[in-house]
Amino acid sequence: MSHNLETINRLESEVRSYVRSFPTVFTHSRGARLIDEEGREYIDFFAGAGVLNYGHNNPEIKSALMDYLSEDRIVHSLDMASEARARFLERFEEVIMKPRGMDYKVQFPGPTGTNAVEAALKIARKVTGRQNVISFTNGFHGMTLGSLSVTGNAMKRAGAGVPLSNASQMPFDGYLEEDSDYSLELLEHMLSDEGSGVDKPAAVILETVQAEGGVNVARMEWLKKLKAILEPHCVLLIIDDIQVGCGRTGPFFSFEPAGIKPDIVCLSKSLSGFGLPLAVTLIKPELDQWSPGEHNGTFRGHNLAFVTAAKALDYWTNDDLKHEVERKTEIIESRLDAVVERMSVEGTRRGRGFIQGIAFENAELAGKVSEECFKHGLVIETAGIDDQVLKLLPPLTISDEDLEKGLSIIEEAVTKVANDASTDRKVA
Repeated sequence: MSHNLETINRLESEVRSYVRSFPTVFTHSRGARLIDEEGREYIDFFAGAGVLNYGHNNPEIKSALMDYLSEDRIVHSLDMASEARARFLERFEEVIMKPRGMDYKVQFPGPTGTNAVEAALKIARKVTGRQNVISFTNGFHGMTLGSLSVTGNAMKRAGAGVPLSNASQMPFDGYLEEDSDYSLELLEHMLSDEGSGVDKPAAVILETVQAEGGVNVARMEWLKKLKAILEPHCVLLIIDDIQVGCGRTGPFFSFEPAGIKPDIVCLSKSLSGFGLPLAVTLIKPELDQWSPGEHNGTFRGHNLAFVTAAKALDYWTNDDLKHEVERKTEIIESRLDAVVERMSVEGTRRGRGFIQGIAFENAELAGKVSEECFKHGLVIETAGIDDQVLKLLPPLTISDEDLEKGLSIIEEAVTKVANDASTDRKVA
């Protein structure tokens, strides 16, 4: 074990997790490649859990950041005015909101995704005067108390150490029966029936693709019907696009193909474009009823992240990246479908765009495949309540060569792990 890894294991809290799955010390990165202290290269199908949509150390974005720093520009300013803040807001309006016919006020709630969710929950409750929020089975929205209350994972919820209240869970699309609208029918009945026992909610919050929950994909028609159900009851729709926004599914927002405009949208992860912490809560103007300072935070807007985020929006001035994601998605889906069809254990492919997964019926196999991939130079994580899904999150800008090589490593790892599992069953 290296000295650096020993130091981390000795001094850092037991709560550390990814270092256990990928036990090496990374020192350099570029594009879709990571390099460890021994000089070994890895293809990155993890991308910082969806933070690095534009790759590691993207040269154009890095150049904008270095230029800014070299001129002794402002780094920290709370929510005081800065040129970098104004520039990002203008670019976001020009490149993202106006072309999509969107009208939102932009709130900088703090540096991470869970900050964006907490702000969304608070403003929804403030505006409606109601406390309850409905979320969905297997959803994940963050690790602070409000976000945990609308998260489905029992292990993570238990970590709160206190009761998590003012939230109700409903079945996500496909949770009970694939391609069924039962979940929406149930929700509609619960909202309409005074005897349902579910308090009328301030809002409904969901991910269009449940990333940590196991790459569970909501159908576009399901999202449309959900919005239509909520409107007569004056219940707000919050879309948590933290992991699957910023182009991860193809379009900038994952909900665009449904043709809906949520009342509140949460963004973070790849928003800064460079791995710097940045989160926003997008609020329809009529809902922006905060008093000055009513919700704040020391890092509510990070100027370095404003600079990189504004530069990253260059990718969205046309549809080139979207079309590239769609083209490469066909490669991923075709290769994974072939892997699933040939493997000697039960499993299915699931996903949208550049968030894809193989769900194994035998849950422990996903972790074994991830471990085998790491041995052969691929970083890839697992997801789902039982970590039963091998989850692919490559950078959107990955080269065809690295994409194909990473998929080949997955194919070989799945074959080995599946064959070993089949052999173990025969021996038993």
